[in-house]
Amino acid sequence: PLLLLLLLVGPARPISFQLPGKARKCLREEIHRDTLVTGEYEIGAPPGSSTGPSANLKITDSAGHILYAKEDATKGKFAFTTEDYDMFEACFESKLPVGTGRMPDQLVTLDMKHGVEAKNYEEIAKVEKLKPLEVELRRLEDLSESIVNDFAYMKKREEEMRDTNESTNTRVLYFSIFSMCCLIGLATWQVFYLRRFFKAKKLIE
Repeated sequence: PLLLLLLLVGPARPISFQLPGKARKCLREEIHRDTLVTGEYEIGAPPGSSTGPSANLKITDSAGHILYAKEDATKGKFAFTTEDYDMFEACFESKLPVGTGRMPDQLVTLDMKHGVEAKNYEEIAKVEKLKPLEVELRRLEDLSESIVNDFAYMKKREEEMRDTNESTNTRVLYFSIFSMCCLIGLATWQVFYLRRFFKAKKLIE
């Protein structure tokens, strides 16, 4: 378990991708409620371009609420705290015109952190006058709490899915019983109907 914690404490690597002219690319991630999210982004100018980088950045949740927006973004930071477990989306939209020739792509770098990764333990150490070992223990404590919350959330989701499966199985069972009753009733009606028909035609007695 300690090795797992140490591996998870390791720094996350930023994401880099190419953004073509007049294009829009989005990154999505699910984040728990009451979680601090920080990010740092940088948009590089296309190689050989006379103009600088030109792109818009917008961060929204699944309901479309704007958590951060920046027009003509080049370089900056953002931070917000989630109110509920949700899917968050960071979209970069290039404003560079597409000419007759091929416009070089812009290089976008995004370093997004949340939870334990987003906390500034150096500032916490200065404020609370903690020793390096105490800072590491605080980091491990926060990470352990984060892992426990993740397991608790997964357990809750598993219970919800189990309840959904049980409800579905019950409905399927009742529908199957209803279908069998209908088929048995229809078969019985057909037998009596054919018997009366054959008697009317004097084919049987």
